[in-house]
Amino acid sequence: MNGYRLGATGIIITFFTIITATVLLPMVLFNPTKTVQANNYTEPSLVTDADPDRGRKIYVREGCVYCHTQFTRLQDRGYGPLVHAGDYVDETPHQLGTARTGPDLTNEGGRMSSEWQKAHLVEPRAVKPGSIMPSFSYLSHNDMADLVAYLQTLGNSRKVEHYVEAPEEYKSFLARKKVDTESDAAANAGRGIYTQNCAVCHGLEGLGNGPNSISLEKKPANFTRAFYKQYPDDFWFYRVREGVAGTRMPKWGETLSEEQMWYLVAYLRTLPKDQEEVVSRIDQLNKITPVELPRLSNQVYEPKTGGAGEE
Repeated sequence: MNGYRLGATGIIITFFTIITATVLLPMVLFNPTKTVQANNYTEPSLVTDADPDRGRKIYVREGCVYCHTQFTRLQDRGYGPLVHAGDYVDETPHQLGTARTGPDLTNEGGRMSSEWQKAHLVEPRAVKPGSIMPSFSYLSHNDMADLVAYLQTLGNSRKVEHYVEAPEEYKSFLARKKVDTESDAAANAGRGIYTQNCAVCHGLEGLGNGPNSISLEKKPANFTRAFYKQYPDDFWFYRVREGVAGTRMPKWGETLSEEQMWYLVAYLRTLPKDQEEVVSRIDQLNKITPVELPRLSNQVYEPKTGGAGEE
C-alpha cells in the first residue's frame, strides 16, 4: 500500500511541477513592456462614428479567431513587420490564433478601404473569388461598422520605414557583413560569381535575356530597371539567399557562401539604370557558344541523330 501511495505522490508532484513551470511561473515572470506599435482600440479608427473596442468583442463573438491569426511568425513572408511580445500587453483575451484557414490579420488595418472590408464581410466571394469565408451579412449596421473599425486598427501603429524591406532576421546578416558592397573591387569579384551562376537566365548584362530565359514562362528579372535602385543591401541578400517563390530562381544560400553572396550583391547594385533597357526580340538573347565534345559511345542518345546507334 505504501508503494502505491509513494507512486501517487510522485505523480501528483510531477503534475504540479509541470503546471507551475509552464503556466504559473510564466504568468508571474513574463511581463513584457508595452510597445509603441501595440494596437490601441480606443484611438480614432479609419471608420468614423464606430467603436473598434466594441468591434473587437464582435470579432471574438463571431469566432473569427478560428480561421484568422494575429501574429506574424519568424518564417512568414509578405505579412508585414514582425510582432513583439509587448504588442499584446492589453490583449485580453488574446486573439493570436493557431490556424490560418484565412490570411493573417496582424497588419490588416489600412490595407483596404473600409467599404472593401464591409463588402468582404457581406459577400466574401464578390471580392475574393474562391474564398471559403462565410457571409456575415446578418450583422446589424452598428455591428458591421464596429467590426470594420476594429479590423482597420490592426497593425496601423506599426511603421514601415522603406517601401522594400527584407525580413527582420536579415538585419543580423547585415550587421556581420564584411564585404564593402559599394566598392568596385567587390563588384568585380561579384561579376565573376554572377557570370558563373546567374547569367544563364538573367543575361551577361542583367537584361533578363540569358539563353535559358526563352524556355521560362516566368521571365527572369531585368536588373536594368530603375526600380531595383531602391533595393537595400539586405534585401538583395535576401533575394539571392532564398530565391523568389513562384519562379525558377534557386536558393543560392544552399550553394554559395555568405561572403560570395555579398560579393554578388555588390555587382547586382551596379546593374540598375535610369532608363530600362527592354528586351523584346529573340535575337537579343545571349548566344550560346557551340562546344564540340567527343562522342562517348554509340549507345548514348544524340538529339541530332534521333537515337542511339545511328550514324
